[in-house]
Amino acid sequence: MSGMGRREFVALLGGAAAWPLAARAQPGERMRRVGIVTSVLEADADAQARYAVLRQALQQLGWTEGRNIKFDQRFGSAGDSDVVRRHAQELVALAPDVIVASGSQNVAALQQVSRTVPIVCLGIVDPVGAGFVASLARPGGNITGLATLSTEISGKQLELLKEIVPRLSRVAVIGNSTNPGDAQALREMVLGAGSFEVYLRYLDVLDPKDLETAFRAAAKGRADALIVLGNPALNAHRKQIVDLAARHRLPATYSRPEYIESGGLMYYGTSYNDLLRRAASYVDKILKGAKPADLPVEQPKKFELIINLKAAKQTGLTIPPNVLARADRVIR
Repeated sequence: MSGMGRREFVALLGGAAAWPLAARAQPGERMRRVGIVTSVLEADADAQARYAVLRQALQQLGWTEGRNIKFDQRFGSAGDSDVVRRHAQELVALAPDVIVASGSQNVAALQQVSRTVPIVCLGIVDPVGAGFVASLARPGGNITGLATLSTEISGKQLELLKEIVPRLSRVAVIGNSTNPGDAQALREMVLGAGSFEVYLRYLDVLDPKDLETAFRAAAKGRADALIVLGNPALNAHRKQIVDLAARHRLPATYSRPEYIESGGLMYYGTSYNDLLRRAASYVDKILKGAKPADLPVEQPKKFELIINLKAAKQTGLTIPPNVLARADRVIR
């Protein structure tokens, strides 16, 4: 199959041309420049809206867009490595005071372009293993930020699937092995599968055009449920993935909350809004003189469970009351 392999396991552009007088920089106040590079596509309004949380948090810390801070944003590329490299080069060329970057691919590209521009990373599964930082406690270079707890998240995803599909024994996992975050998340998931007596079958989708083939393979392998790992190439096609899961009546848990807003069944993972608020504190500290090398990389503090009852009905599932009671948000 072209681009498809199977293995079984054992920022926002700176302000308007003219600003109200009150928003202009005061005498002696220096305008700071913050770059933002995301894996989110420009047309993805739901995901883009989340970055308003970052701007609002910075405003609460005293940084007002157009007065003392300017944002330059580069949007997602659906995994296109050439576009990722170009975005990194463009942002560094603007000489920003700090860059906020989500996704391992974007952070890696920035690291190749500059070892001096401060970078605040978001949601990196294993920043030490990826070579971004020397250690979580002492990053040691120009990168710091927020990591994710892949082991805990993977285990909880399997646990939740087991609760809503009591006879769960086979789980298909869709991802892209070229994405460093996917590879790490998958390793952690394999480690946790044994304790749930679940057999994982990994379907490596290297090209989105092979999604239908992957779902047919999952159905043919009698998968009881599905886990979709997070990477830009798949996220850009989340509506198709959600529709395919419904068509094959596969209960699925996803890597991004936007999947649930597109009709997916369940999300359990890091609260992205909380990550963005905490990223603002890193930006604030760096703008006030702190060095990334001295700012420890932090783990998530807040997780969220989102369940879509419409998707459950399409899949023929009844979500147990005890699972619904634990949900942070229920879409009815």
